[in-house]
Amino acid sequence: MWTVIQVVLLVVGLGVLGLLIALVRQIRHTGDGSSHPHTADSMLEDAHREAAEVRRRAEESAADLETRAQAARAEAERAAETQRTEVRAQRLDLERRERRLTERESRLDLDARNLDKRGRDLDKRGRHLSESEAKLAAEKAKLADLEADRREVLERTARLTAEQAKSELVKLVENDAKRQAAILVRDLEREAHEEGEKRARKIIVGAIQRLATEQTAESVVSVLHLPSDDMKGRIIGREGRNIRTFEQVTGVNLIIDDTPEAVLLSCFDPVRREIARITLEQLVLDGRIHPHRIEEAYERSRGEVADLCIRAGEDALVETGLTDLHPELVRLLGTLRFRTSYGQNVLKHLVESAHIAAMLAAEIGLDTTLAKRCAFLHDIGKALTHQAEGSHARVGAEVARKYGEADDVVHAIEAHHNEVEPQTVEAVLTQAADAISGGRPGARRESLEVYIKRLERMEEIARSHPGVEKVFAMQAGREVRVMVLPDLVDDIQVQVLARGIAKQVEEELTYPGKIRITVVRESRATETAE
Repeated sequence: MWTVIQVVLLVVGLGVLGLLIALVRQIRHTGDGSSHPHTADSMLEDAHREAAEVRRRAEESAADLETRAQAARAEAERAAETQRTEVRAQRLDLERRERRLTERESRLDLDARNLDKRGRDLDKRGRHLSESEAKLAAEKAKLADLEADRREVLERTARLTAEQAKSELVKLVENDAKRQAAILVRDLEREAHEEGEKRARKIIVGAIQRLATEQTAESVVSVLHLPSDDMKGRIIGREGRNIRTFEQVTGVNLIIDDTPEAVLLSCFDPVRREIARITLEQLVLDGRIHPHRIEEAYERSRGEVADLCIRAGEDALVETGLTDLHPELVRLLGTLRFRTSYGQNVLKHLVESAHIAAMLAAEIGLDTTLAKRCAFLHDIGKALTHQAEGSHARVGAEVARKYGEADDVVHAIEAHHNEVEPQTVEAVLTQAADAISGGRPGARRESLEVYIKRLERMEEIARSHPGVEKVFAMQAGREVRVMVLPDLVDDIQVQVLARGIAKQVEEELTYPGKIRITVVRESRATETAE
């Protein structure tokens, strides 16, 4: 710093000296060529002034340089302090890391010692286990020898071999089981006979009057008339692909025989058969029959049948004169249009029962509307028996309670088959109306109901297995067609699934002839071209 000031002063001194030399030269020159002595004094004064100005500027420059030097020194000190602070922080951080590394090394050493100790313990346990296994093997060998000796002694004593003794024991158990089964069957037959007589007397007492109404025998076959026999070829399709797709989608067996200009639709489920009939009718009218069109027509037909069910429920309400029924109950009642019970149409049975209950209530002076409502809704559970567990009486009571029916109506539905004890007069009237409607001549056929229940049970058995998507009982119950999900069931599991369903059907059902179980696994790939 002092070197810079000295240089500045030296420069200033040299400047002043130069000025003085220039001034002297000018004075000499003036003394030689001018006669005015005052001019030299003036010039000397000017030189002094300029020298003073130069000295002042030099002092100011020196002061400014001093100030900058001090600022630079302060800045350098601050930078040094900052660097020292950073160094101290780095040193502290390094110390902390060293401590952590030291602690981690200590923990690792401790873990290593623990692992070594555990390894020694495991080795020790392994040796103990080996010794124990050896002892057990020796004990098993001794026991086997003792068992062989004991069996030999028993065979000599009993004069029978082990196989002969086992056969004798099996015969004894089999004879005892047959005797117990015979006793149980006899008791069950006696109880069934007594219960049958009791129910027969109840039906006879309840059948106070007969209601003669139109009764159409339900069928499991629908006939669709065709415009020409050429349409049968379109329905079958190339190599039978259309008829296969139709049966797989609808679950209805399509029978094409020699009947001119007609085909048959066979299925035990009337709702499914009606959907298939409408589907085929639309396809015949359109004329374009291929798998994609079959699926589209099937979806439209399902919507139409749903609308038909709603209209049927509303027509039944108009016929019975009832109002204020929940829309979902109306829809469920409409589905009963396609349901049968012992060959009797369930919706017609409910309308009949409602009129009979109203007449009985009028005879004894009760509220006819309440009695009619109880009888009209008593079998509504049959619309959901394939979806919910339990008897149709309990299912119907739960549905009625869910959609806001009165307690008397719910109780009458629940008690109409004596699953609970009837507590109201309306419940007894509902039982009487049900018995009268079902007991009149020609109203019911036992064989059709048993047949339908058997087909439904076959579908339930197949549907209970994992990976099953759709199940259709076809060919009048001689074939069960099972559609599986290809992502969940592979080709090997298809065989296992078919064998399992066939075995369960053999164990649980009684049927004539043979039933073929067909499991179909189909993979589809769909892409959209844009």
